[in-house]
Amino acid sequence: MSKLITIERHILEQQKNFPEATGELTDLLSDVAFAAKLVRREVVRAGLVDILGFTGSTNVQGEEVKKLDLFANDKIINAIGQHGRFAIMGSEENEEIITPPNNENGSYALLFDPLDGSSNIDVNVSVGTIFSIYKIKNSDPRKADISDCLQKGSEQVAAGYVIYGSSVVMVYTTGHGVHGFTYDPTIGEFLLSHENIVTPKHGKYYSINEGSYAQFNDTTKKYLDYIKEEDSATGRPYSTRYIGSLVADFHRNLLTGGVFVYPPTTKHPNGKLRLMYEGNPLAYICEQAGGRATDGRRRILDIDPSELHQRTPLYIGSEDDVRVAEEFEQGIR
Repeated sequence: MSKLITIERHILEQQKNFPEATGELTDLLSDVAFAAKLVRREVVRAGLVDILGFTGSTNVQGEEVKKLDLFANDKIINAIGQHGRFAIMGSEENEEIITPPNNENGSYALLFDPLDGSSNIDVNVSVGTIFSIYKIKNSDPRKADISDCLQKGSEQVAAGYVIYGSSVVMVYTTGHGVHGFTYDPTIGEFLLSHENIVTPKHGKYYSINEGSYAQFNDTTKKYLDYIKEEDSATGRPYSTRYIGSLVADFHRNLLTGGVFVYPPTTKHPNGKLRLMYEGNPLAYICEQAGGRATDGRRRILDIDPSELHQRTPLYIGSEDDVRVAEEFEQGIR
């Protein structure tokens, strides 16, 4: 790490490139970074303070809620919501939208997955937080509603994620490149470590849960057969890399090249991942880094959402690799 540039300083420097900027979005991203520090503190000591395991309840997705899921959700809502800079918020863990107190001056909507991959936390595998920020359409923040959250991904003004692993890394974009920061626990700051991330146009890794093979449609099975074939001209076979934590799998492929695939299955014909706080923010980051993200047939960022917890298939990563996966999904190959 050659430059000691904190994430707050970097955000401020980026703001200088836009004379019309009010600084409001800068404050929002700083709030998210602060919330990430709080979640990080608890993730690293979760086994010592009895916040591993399940709560005994299920969330709106029908999934068992982990104690740390709930803790991270509450920390983010409290840390970010108290300043009144967001008019409205939506979380994977909350069935309905969240209206923060004192939101009369808020101009933005925040959508987030507080702890992606939390099923892995008990065995010390990387987990993460994913977030997406939109400008609200309503002129009166106090009247902000679900419609302010249900915007196309192309309307995002910022998106990012935080990985809590062997190191803690925060990656974000405001539509002008992708930048990564590594947390230095000795000074309590995120420091610039990956400036202007550009993902390779072609990779050598694929990430998919092949345990669901029997539930895949024929086009997905043909695609898997294809990428396992020997062909030096196209760089095949690919190597498989699958952690089971979306944010961690995505981050690896973003840096090294490759494709993450979560196709429709017989169990989840409309896909399993959530569009608003998984698909859209990661697609925005991926495209800003030169990659591609689709549902197999259309650009993720062009999907017009109809509900907060809408699901989607996801093909995301290096541009060439995603195009090949799309061609199989569409029956072109």
